[in-house]
Amino acid sequence: MTSPLARSAASPSTDPSTIRIRAEVSAADPDTCRFVCSAEVHPGGPYAFTSAADAAGSPLPQHLFDLGVITHVLIAGTVVTVTKRPDVDWGDLRRRIGAIIRELSTSAAPAVLDSVPDIDGRAGDGPRDETALRRIIERLFEREVNPRVAAHGGSISMVGLDGDTLSISMHGGCQGCASSQVTVKSSVEVMVKRVAPEITRIVDVTDHAAGTDPYLRGPVRLAPIGTRRGSD
Repeated sequence: MTSPLARSAASPSTDPSTIRIRAEVSAADPDTCRFVCSAEVHPGGPYAFTSAADAAGSPLPQHLFDLGVITHVLIAGTVVTVTKRPDVDWGDLRRRIGAIIRELSTSAAPAVLDSVPDIDGRAGDGPRDETALRRIIERLFEREVNPRVAAHGGSISMVGLDGDTLSISMHGGCQGCASSQVTVKSSVEVMVKRVAPEITRIVDVTDHAAGTDPYLRGPVRLAPIGTRRGSD
């Protein structure tokens, strides 16, 4: 992944129901399409990903590479530029990519994992004890997850670690938020499994019914994707 020149602070979030996404297929390279969003996808950048391994742990590019036909992803400001294999048509693929971007636009967590905490070695160096796993997960939440989640007026904390199961709790604007499960399943889980592959299950133990000021009150409705032929 290409490191950003400078990391900007988490910007105020936009109500995802107001986000618009326009797909522009490049005239110069018909295998490349720019997905232009009306809100910032991720601060800083640009972030370039050239393989599934490169994208591991970064929610948006990882989900795009999981489609199995993507060769390159570039995220910069409000634009996600995606390159596909030449033998695949854009038709349905463009819709599926737009759906992934739309879903993750409702997540309070970041679209890109800027850095992987390295505490007490990596999983490949041998078994890590519970203390080491707790420290690396707490560092992930502190440095990567919560600065972005704060834009939704919330935070996420670790409640407990039992073998391969991590329990978390959501607070503030995340408690009772209509997009809380997207945040957990599509974003936080991806990042946690990247820095701590020993974790195979994440359980949200939050009492969402008790949330008094959720960032979004469901259901979440997102605008359809628009299309036009690019001129670049």
